[in-house]
Amino acid sequence: MTAFRFLTAGESHGPALSATLEGLPAGVSVTVEAIAEDLHRRQGGYGRGARQAIEQDRAEILSGVRHGLTIGSPILLLVRNRDWENWTRVMQVEPLTPAQADELAVLAAEGNRRAQPVTRLRPGHADLAGALKYGFSDARPVLERASARETAARVAAGAVCRAFLAALGIDVWSFTAEVGGVTVDPGNCTRSRAEAEASPLRCPDPDAEARMVARIDEARSLGNTVGGVFEVVAHGLPVGLGSHVHWDRRLDGAVAAAVMSIQSVKGVELGLGFAQTRLLGSEVHDVIEGRDAGGAWIHRSNNAGGLTGGITNGQPLVVRGAVKPISTLARPLPSADLVSGAAVEKAHYERSDISVVPAAGVIGEAMVLLTLTAAVLEKFGGDSLVEVQDNLARYVERITRLPAPDEADGDGGNAGPVAPVGPGSGAAGSGGDD
Repeated sequence: MTAFRFLTAGESHGPALSATLEGLPAGVSVTVEAIAEDLHRRQGGYGRGARQAIEQDRAEILSGVRHGLTIGSPILLLVRNRDWENWTRVMQVEPLTPAQADELAVLAAEGNRRAQPVTRLRPGHADLAGALKYGFSDARPVLERASARETAARVAAGAVCRAFLAALGIDVWSFTAEVGGVTVDPGNCTRSRAEAEASPLRCPDPDAEARMVARIDEARSLGNTVGGVFEVVAHGLPVGLGSHVHWDRRLDGAVAAAVMSIQSVKGVELGLGFAQTRLLGSEVHDVIEGRDAGGAWIHRSNNAGGLTGGITNGQPLVVRGAVKPISTLARPLPSADLVSGAAVEKAHYERSDISVVPAAGVIGEAMVLLTLTAAVLEKFGGDSLVEVQDNLARYVERITRLPAPDEADGDGGNAGPVAPVGPGSGAAGSGGDD
């Protein structure tokens, strides 16, 4: 079976963005309206810039879906850029004719920013590193692809995976946990999920959100930007996704890489994350209380964030992404010129957001959805949704089944004889950390 994978393509001011998903089983319900809902959520949030007023993102499904259901072949999604009509000459695919090159030169000389080469490098952006890596004397090709506009394609792809995982009882949601140093108070998160979604910053704590808005307004007045933290939570995950046996099969590593890949994310935490370094082991590790009447394993807490040893443990998966302030500032920082290497008073400026934390959370959802889809299909793969559902149901039934009385001292019939533990056995005192 082909492993699940996805790719995106497109530039910020090109004709469109696209996403290709391969390996999704047949029979998943996918609609343009459901994808549009997540795309709309990505464009929202207090502190967003003018680009969101231009674009009204909507994905076209060009392949892989028939009569509302996936058919097992690659899915191709297209999100058109409405702003393309203003960039057709600057971003055209075909080589410039002499007349077209002269046209751009005249526009640049007249002060048209779109036509001017981008050489005044933006601190904190990919401009310098990308231009040097690919040999550009104009950073335009770098910023076009490095732009977070690319994440519209990721969110569209994630929305397809949301439909797949929802059919398996798995739900993924995010919220804004911090903006500009203002953090939510868990005891004051009084909003429901629907109320948080409708709020300016997708925040469950109304008091903290009011202070976050004030921080964004302050940054805007200074021509500056602010960062923050989003939290993504996944419910309904079975025990056993991922593996401890090799580094690239650990699900915690895959989730961290997926979230870290989001533009402007500079840190990732799972569960308590870095807070664990300031606590004792007895305060950190989640006590296992045993099995409930249905055979499910119960933990007293979820400090591990639903992952132990790189494997889901049945608790909600909790991951946070730290979003740095956006690199493009309305009052640009000093920088240097890409071509001459000389210092310049101000870096390049193009439209910019003040804060993108609520949108980054939606993108974080998409990356977690895409990562979990790959993990689910690796574990329960099938060519149709019904087959995956059946594989999952049989697995869950097996791991939650309480052993019969005559199996209580054995292995439940699932393994060979148990090796004795005693002097000379080599088992005594070994906790697996050696």
